[in-house]
Amino acid sequence: MRRKALPSTEEDAADEPLVNLTPLIDVVFVVLISFMLISPVLDIDWVDLAAGGSTQKKEAAFSPIAIVIRSDNSIWFHGKKTTLKELEKTVKSEKALHPNQTPQLIADKQAEFGTYQALKNLLEACGFEQMDVVLKPS
Repeated sequence: MRRKALPSTEEDAADEPLVNLTPLIDVVFVVLISFMLISPVLDIDWVDLAAGGSTQKKEAAFSPIAIVIRSDNSIWFHGKKTTLKELEKTVKSEKALHPNQTPQLIADKQAEFGTYQALKNLLEACGFEQMDVVLKPS
């Protein structure tokens, strides 16, 4: 078997065959086009939030720290409408009474995201590291 010598001059290097990248590029384009055609057909999972009109009986069944956001963005705690400032005081006292409980947030799907975010920030400020978001109360 004869080994091919390495090119010694620039002329010999120009005679060396180059790697043909055309088939590789073709395969990449076919895969890209396949993803572009398939991606609109894929199912997207949607999160169903709780329907409006949660009753006070359902609220009490979850946790001692269950907060409800109604469709009009009003905040309810233990069956009473409250503000963020009032809720902060109440949640701090509830944390002292139930230090191992995780607060539960029951949000109506018509409620604005800003209300949810404000409650999340309030719970973090009160010392909670976790919260449960109840999507569909039973």
